[in-house]
Amino acid sequence: MVRSLGIVLRIRRYLVAVWRGPIRPETYRVITAAALVAVCAIIVSGAAVRLTGSGMGCPTWPSCESGSLVPRGATGGHGWIEFVNRTFTGAVSVAVAIAVLGSHRRQPRRRDLIFWSWGLVAGVLAQALLGGMVVLLHVTPIAVAGHYLLSAVLVANAVILHHKASEPDGPRRARATPSLMARSRVLVGLAGLVLLTGTVVTGSGPHSGDTAADRLPFMVSTVARIHSLTVWAFLLTAVIVLRMVTAGDAAASTVGRGRLLVGAILAQGLLGYVQYFAGVPEILVGAHVAGSVLVWVAALRFYLALTEPIPTITPPALPRPLAPVVG
Repeated sequence: MVRSLGIVLRIRRYLVAVWRGPIRPETYRVITAAALVAVCAIIVSGAAVRLTGSGMGCPTWPSCESGSLVPRGATGGHGWIEFVNRTFTGAVSVAVAIAVLGSHRRQPRRRDLIFWSWGLVAGVLAQALLGGMVVLLHVTPIAVAGHYLLSAVLVANAVILHHKASEPDGPRRARATPSLMARSRVLVGLAGLVLLTGTVVTGSGPHSGDTAADRLPFMVSTVARIHSLTVWAFLLTAVIVLRMVTAGDAAASTVGRGRLLVGAILAQGLLGYVQYFAGVPEILVGAHVAGSVLVWVAALRFYLALTEPIPTITPPALPRPLAPVVG
Protein backbone atom coordinates (compact mmCIF):
# COMPACT_ATOMS: atom_id res chain seq x y z
CA MET A 1 0.00 0.00 0.00
CA VAL A 2 2.80 2.40 0.93
CA ARG A 3 4.69 1.50 -2.24
CA SER A 4 1.61 2.07 -4.40
CA LEU A 5 1.05 5.45 -2.75
CA GLY A 6 4.66 6.36 -3.47
CA ILE A 7 4.24 5.51 -7.15
CA VAL A 8 1.07 7.63 -7.34
CA LEU A 9 2.82 10.58 -5.71
CA ARG A 10 5.76 10.25 -8.09
CA ILE A 11 3.44 10.24 -11.10
CA ARG A 12 1.65 13.28 -9.71
CA ARG A 13 4.97 15.08 -9.29
CA TYR A 14 5.86 14.45 -12.94
CA LEU A 15 2.43 15.59 -14.10
CA VAL A 16 2.73 18.84 -12.16
CA ALA A 17 6.24 19.38 -13.54
CA VAL A 18 5.09 18.87 -17.12
CA TRP A 19 2.02 21.05 -16.72
CA ARG A 20 3.81 23.97 -15.11
CA GLY A 21 7.06 23.58 -17.06
CA PRO A 22 9.78 24.03 -17.96
CA ILE A 23 11.11 20.54 -17.29
CA ARG A 24 14.63 19.22 -17.10
CA PRO A 25 16.06 16.70 -19.60
CA GLU A 26 16.31 14.10 -16.80
CA THR A 27 12.59 14.40 -16.10
CA TYR A 28 11.73 14.09 -19.77
CA ARG A 29 13.78 10.90 -20.03
CA VAL A 30 11.58 9.39 -17.32
CA ILE A 31 8.46 10.52 -19.18
CA THR A 32 9.61 8.89 -22.42
CA ALA A 33 10.50 5.70 -20.54
CA ALA A 34 6.95 5.58 -19.13
CA ALA A 35 5.51 6.05 -22.62
CA LEU A 36 7.69 3.20 -23.92
CA VAL A 37 6.57 0.85 -21.16
CA ALA A 38 2.93 1.76 -21.81
CA VAL A 39 3.02 1.07 -25.56
CA CYS A 40 4.80 -2.24 -24.93
CA ALA A 41 2.32 -3.28 -22.24
CA ILE A 42 -0.70 -2.61 -24.46
CA ILE A 43 0.53 -5.32 -26.85
CA VAL A 44 0.52 -7.88 -24.04
CA SER A 45 -2.88 -6.62 -22.91
CA GLY A 46 -4.25 -7.04 -26.42
CA ALA A 47 -2.84 -10.56 -26.57
CA ALA A 48 -4.68 -11.42 -23.36
CA VAL A 49 -7.92 -10.36 -25.05
CA ARG A 50 -7.28 -12.65 -27.98
CA LEU A 51 -6.06 -15.60 -25.93
CA THR A 52 -9.16 -15.54 -23.72
CA GLY A 53 -11.44 -15.38 -26.74
CA SER A 54 -12.61 -11.90 -25.77
CA GLY A 55 -12.02 -10.24 -29.11
CA MET A 56 -15.74 -9.63 -29.53
CA GLY A 57 -16.41 -9.22 -25.82
CA CYS A 58 -17.46 -5.67 -26.64
CA PRO A 59 -19.32 -6.09 -29.93
CA THR A 60 -19.45 -2.37 -30.75
CA TRP A 61 -16.92 0.44 -30.82
CA PRO A 62 -16.20 2.92 -29.24
CA SER A 63 -18.95 1.87 -26.79
CA CYS A 64 -18.87 -1.69 -25.45
CA GLU A 65 -22.52 -2.41 -26.19
CA SER A 66 -25.21 -0.57 -28.03
CA GLY A 67 -26.16 2.33 -25.77
CA SER A 68 -23.62 1.43 -23.07
CA LEU A 69 -19.97 2.37 -22.69
CA VAL A 70 -19.32 -0.40 -20.14
CA PRO A 71 -20.20 -4.12 -20.35
CA ARG A 72 -23.52 -5.35 -19.06
CA GLY A 73 -24.84 -8.79 -18.27
CA ALA A 74 -25.09 -9.86 -21.90
CA THR A 75 -21.35 -9.65 -22.60
CA GLY A 76 -20.22 -11.42 -19.42
CA GLY A 77 -16.57 -11.84 -18.44
CA HIS A 78 -15.28 -11.48 -22.01
CA GLY A 79 -16.83 -8.03 -22.17
CA TRP A 80 -14.97 -6.92 -19.06
CA ILE A 81 -11.66 -8.26 -20.38
CA GLU A 82 -12.05 -6.31 -23.60
CA PHE A 83 -13.28 -3.26 -21.69
CA VAL A 84 -10.21 -3.31 -19.42
CA ASN A 85 -7.99 -3.49 -22.50
CA ARG A 86 -9.75 -0.48 -23.97
CA THR A 87 -9.39 1.36 -20.69
CA PHE A 88 -5.68 0.59 -20.66
CA THR A 89 -5.50 2.03 -24.16
CA GLY A 90 -6.76 5.26 -22.62
CA ALA A 91 -3.88 5.15 -20.14
CA VAL A 92 -1.47 4.80 -23.07
CA SER A 93 -3.07 7.87 -24.64
CA VAL A 94 -2.41 9.82 -21.43
CA ALA A 95 1.25 8.74 -21.37
CA VAL A 96 1.65 9.79 -24.99
CA ALA A 97 -0.04 13.15 -24.37
CA ILE A 98 2.36 13.81 -21.48
CA ALA A 99 5.30 12.92 -23.74
CA VAL A 100 4.12 15.45 -26.34
CA LEU A 101 3.51 18.19 -23.80
CA GLY A 102 6.84 17.42 -22.17
CA SER A 103 8.70 17.75 -25.48
CA HIS A 104 7.36 21.30 -25.80
CA ARG A 105 8.13 22.17 -22.16
CA ARG A 106 11.58 20.59 -22.07
CA GLN A 107 14.48 23.00 -21.71
CA PRO A 108 16.35 23.24 -23.93
CA ARG A 109 13.66 22.53 -26.50
CA ARG A 110 14.64 20.11 -29.27
CA ARG A 111 12.87 19.72 -32.60
CA ASP A 112 13.74 16.03 -32.95
CA LEU A 113 12.04 15.17 -29.64
CA ILE A 114 8.94 17.13 -30.62
CA PHE A 115 8.83 15.30 -33.96
CA TRP A 116 9.10 11.80 -32.46
CA SER A 117 6.66 12.59 -29.65
CA TRP A 118 4.04 13.59 -32.21
CA GLY A 119 4.84 10.32 -33.99
CA LEU A 120 3.46 8.58 -30.91
CA VAL A 121 0.23 10.55 -31.29
CA ALA A 122 -0.10 9.48 -34.93
CA GLY A 123 0.52 5.86 -33.94
CA VAL A 124 -2.05 5.88 -31.15
CA LEU A 125 -4.69 7.43 -33.43
CA ALA A 126 -3.96 4.85 -36.11
CA GLN A 127 -4.19 2.11 -33.48
CA ALA A 128 -7.58 3.36 -32.33
CA LEU A 129 -8.93 3.39 -35.87
CA LEU A 130 -7.51 -0.03 -36.66
CA GLY A 131 -8.84 -1.36 -33.36
CA GLY A 132 -12.29 -0.29 -34.42
CA MET A 133 -11.82 -2.07 -37.75
CA VAL A 134 -10.80 -5.25 -35.91
CA VAL A 135 -14.16 -5.22 -34.14
CA LEU A 136 -16.13 -4.29 -37.27
CA LEU A 137 -14.37 -7.04 -39.25
CA HIS A 138 -15.11 -9.56 -36.47
CA VAL A 139 -11.49 -10.23 -35.52
CA THR A 140 -10.29 -11.39 -38.92
CA PRO A 141 -6.65 -12.60 -38.87
CA ILE A 142 -5.44 -9.91 -41.30
CA ALA A 143 -6.91 -7.13 -39.16
CA VAL A 144 -5.46 -8.61 -35.96
CA ALA A 145 -2.03 -9.03 -37.59
CA GLY A 146 -2.12 -5.44 -38.81
CA HIS A 147 -3.03 -4.29 -35.32
CA TYR A 148 -0.01 -6.08 -33.85
CA LEU A 149 2.43 -4.90 -36.54
CA LEU A 150 1.25 -1.31 -36.16
CA SER A 151 1.90 -1.70 -32.43
CA ALA A 152 5.45 -2.79 -33.27
CA VAL A 153 5.92 0.41 -35.30
CA LEU A 154 4.60 2.42 -32.35
CA VAL A 155 7.07 0.66 -30.04
CA ALA A 156 9.91 1.50 -32.43
CA ASN A 157 8.87 5.17 -32.31
CA ALA A 158 8.84 5.07 -28.51
CA VAL A 159 12.28 3.42 -28.39
CA ILE A 160 13.76 6.07 -30.69
CA LEU A 161 12.17 8.88 -28.67
CA HIS A 162 13.53 7.56 -25.38
CA HIS A 163 16.96 6.96 -26.89
CA LYS A 164 17.16 10.48 -28.28
CA ALA A 165 15.87 11.94 -25.01
CA SER A 166 18.81 10.25 -23.28
CA GLU A 167 21.41 11.95 -25.48
CA PRO A 168 22.28 15.52 -26.47
CA ASP A 169 21.11 17.03 -29.74
CA GLY A 170 23.24 17.46 -32.83
CA PRO A 171 24.60 15.54 -35.83
CA ARG A 172 25.57 11.94 -35.24
CA ARG A 173 28.58 9.81 -36.08
CA ALA A 174 28.98 6.06 -36.31
CA ARG A 175 30.54 4.09 -33.48
CA ALA A 176 31.05 1.05 -35.72
CA THR A 177 32.64 0.12 -39.04
CA PRO A 178 30.56 0.49 -42.24
CA SER A 179 30.41 -3.31 -42.56
CA LEU A 180 28.99 -3.71 -39.07
CA MET A 181 26.49 -0.90 -39.61
CA ALA A 182 25.23 -2.63 -42.77
CA ARG A 183 24.85 -5.98 -40.99
CA SER A 184 23.06 -4.26 -38.12
CA ARG A 185 20.51 -2.82 -40.51
CA VAL A 186 19.94 -6.34 -41.86
CA LEU A 187 19.56 -7.46 -38.24
CA VAL A 188 16.74 -4.99 -37.62
CA GLY A 189 15.08 -6.01 -40.89
CA LEU A 190 15.18 -9.67 -39.85
CA ALA A 191 13.67 -8.74 -36.49
CA GLY A 192 10.75 -7.18 -38.34
CA LEU A 193 10.46 -10.25 -40.59
CA VAL A 194 10.28 -12.48 -37.51
CA LEU A 195 7.37 -10.41 -36.21
CA LEU A 196 5.61 -10.62 -39.58
CA THR A 197 5.94 -14.40 -39.93
CA GLY A 198 4.86 -14.78 -36.31
CA THR A 199 1.56 -13.08 -37.08
CA VAL A 200 0.98 -15.55 -39.93
CA VAL A 201 1.46 -18.45 -37.50
CA THR A 202 -0.92 -16.84 -35.04
CA GLY A 203 -3.48 -16.14 -37.75
CA SER A 204 -3.40 -19.79 -38.79
CA GLY A 205 -3.48 -21.21 -35.25
CA PRO A 206 -6.25 -21.94 -32.79
CA HIS A 207 -6.19 -18.66 -30.85
CA SER A 208 -8.50 -16.56 -32.96
CA GLY A 209 -9.73 -14.10 -30.36
CA ASP A 210 -13.32 -15.15 -30.91
CA THR A 211 -15.00 -18.49 -31.53
CA ALA A 212 -16.59 -17.23 -34.76
CA ALA A 213 -13.42 -15.71 -36.25
CA ASP A 214 -11.99 -17.20 -39.45
CA ARG A 215 -8.40 -18.43 -39.68
CA LEU A 216 -5.78 -18.06 -42.40
CA PRO A 217 -5.84 -20.98 -44.89
CA PHE A 218 -2.38 -22.30 -44.01
CA MET A 219 -1.16 -25.41 -42.22
CA VAL A 220 0.15 -24.33 -38.82
CA SER A 221 3.10 -26.73 -39.07
CA THR A 222 4.15 -25.22 -42.42
CA VAL A 223 4.02 -21.56 -41.40
CA ALA A 224 5.62 -22.45 -38.04
CA ARG A 225 8.61 -23.90 -39.91
CA ILE A 226 8.90 -20.74 -42.02
CA HIS A 227 8.74 -18.64 -38.87
CA SER A 228 11.39 -20.84 -37.26
CA LEU A 229 13.73 -20.36 -40.24
CA THR A 230 13.44 -16.59 -39.97
CA VAL A 231 14.26 -16.81 -36.25
CA TRP A 232 17.34 -18.95 -36.97
CA ALA A 233 18.49 -16.44 -39.61
CA PHE A 234 17.91 -13.63 -37.11
CA LEU A 235 19.90 -15.45 -34.42
CA LEU A 236 22.78 -16.28 -36.80
CA THR A 237 23.02 -12.66 -37.91
CA ALA A 238 22.94 -11.47 -34.30
CA VAL A 239 25.79 -13.84 -33.37
CA ILE A 240 27.88 -12.68 -36.35
CA VAL A 241 27.27 -9.03 -35.42
CA LEU A 242 28.16 -9.70 -31.78
CA ARG A 243 31.43 -11.38 -32.80
CA MET A 244 32.28 -8.34 -34.89
CA VAL A 245 31.53 -6.04 -31.96
CA THR A 246 33.72 -8.04 -29.57
CA ALA A 247 36.48 -8.08 -32.21
CA GLY A 248 36.60 -4.29 -32.09
CA ASP A 249 34.38 -3.28 -35.02
CA ALA A 250 32.24 -1.16 -32.68
CA ALA A 251 32.61 0.75 -29.44
CA ALA A 252 33.13 -1.51 -26.44
CA SER A 253 30.08 -0.02 -24.72
CA THR A 254 27.79 -1.74 -27.26
CA VAL A 255 28.90 -5.25 -26.32
CA GLY A 256 26.43 -5.47 -23.44
CA ARG A 257 23.46 -4.62 -25.65
CA GLY A 258 24.60 -7.14 -28.23
CA ARG A 259 24.84 -9.92 -25.66
CA LEU A 260 21.44 -8.98 -24.29
CA LEU A 261 19.94 -9.25 -27.77
CA VAL A 262 21.44 -12.68 -28.44
CA GLY A 263 20.28 -13.92 -25.04
CA ALA A 264 16.76 -12.61 -25.66
CA ILE A 265 16.58 -14.32 -29.07
CA LEU A 266 17.74 -17.64 -27.57
CA ALA A 267 15.17 -17.46 -24.76
CA GLN A 268 12.39 -16.47 -27.15
CA GLY A 269 13.29 -19.24 -29.60
CA LEU A 270 13.33 -21.85 -26.84
CA LEU A 271 9.96 -20.64 -25.60
CA GLY A 272 8.61 -20.85 -29.15
CA TYR A 273 9.58 -24.50 -29.49
CA VAL A 274 8.21 -25.35 -26.06
CA GLN A 275 4.84 -23.74 -26.76
CA TYR A 276 4.58 -25.44 -30.16
CA PHE A 277 5.25 -28.95 -28.89
CA ALA A 278 3.08 -28.33 -25.81
CA GLY A 279 0.08 -27.62 -28.03
CA VAL A 280 0.27 -23.79 -27.85
CA PRO A 281 -1.32 -23.30 -24.40
CA GLU A 282 -2.59 -19.79 -23.78
CA ILE A 283 -0.15 -18.92 -21.00
CA LEU A 284 2.89 -19.79 -23.10
CA VAL A 285 1.52 -17.96 -26.13
CA GLY A 286 1.05 -14.87 -23.99
CA ALA A 287 4.62 -15.15 -22.73
CA HIS A 288 5.81 -15.54 -26.32
CA VAL A 289 4.02 -12.35 -27.34
CA ALA A 290 5.65 -10.48 -24.45
CA GLY A 291 9.01 -11.94 -25.46
CA SER A 292 8.57 -10.76 -29.05
CA VAL A 293 8.19 -7.20 -27.79
CA LEU A 294 11.32 -7.46 -25.64
CA VAL A 295 13.38 -8.88 -28.53
CA TRP A 296 12.15 -6.11 -30.84
CA VAL A 297 13.12 -3.46 -28.29
CA ALA A 298 16.53 -5.09 -27.72
CA ALA A 299 17.26 -5.14 -31.48
CA LEU A 300 16.35 -1.47 -31.86
CA ARG A 301 18.33 -0.40 -28.80
CA PHE A 302 21.42 -2.24 -30.05
CA TYR A 303 21.20 -0.60 -33.46
CA LEU A 304 20.68 2.87 -32.00
CA ALA A 305 23.71 2.41 -29.75
CA LEU A 306 25.95 2.15 -32.84
CA THR A 307 25.78 5.91 -33.39
CA GLU A 308 26.31 8.83 -31.05
CA PRO A 309 26.02 12.61 -31.20
CA ILE A 310 29.15 14.49 -32.17
CA PRO A 311 30.27 16.23 -28.97
CA THR A 312 30.29 19.99 -28.99
CA ILE A 313 33.78 21.32 -28.43
CA THR A 314 33.81 24.52 -26.42
CA PRO A 315 36.78 26.69 -27.37
CA PRO A 316 39.07 27.47 -24.46
CA ALA A 317 38.61 30.85 -22.84
CA LEU A 318 41.19 33.42 -23.89
CA PRO A 319 43.31 34.83 -21.09
CA ARG A 320 42.23 38.24 -19.87
CA PRO A 321 44.58 40.93 -21.16
CA LEU A 322 46.81 42.52 -18.59
CA ALA A 323 46.20 46.12 -17.64
CA PRO A 324 48.81 48.52 -19.04
CA VAL A 325 51.49 49.65 -16.61
CA VAL A 326 51.35 53.39 -15.98
CA GLY A 327 54.51 55.33 -15.07
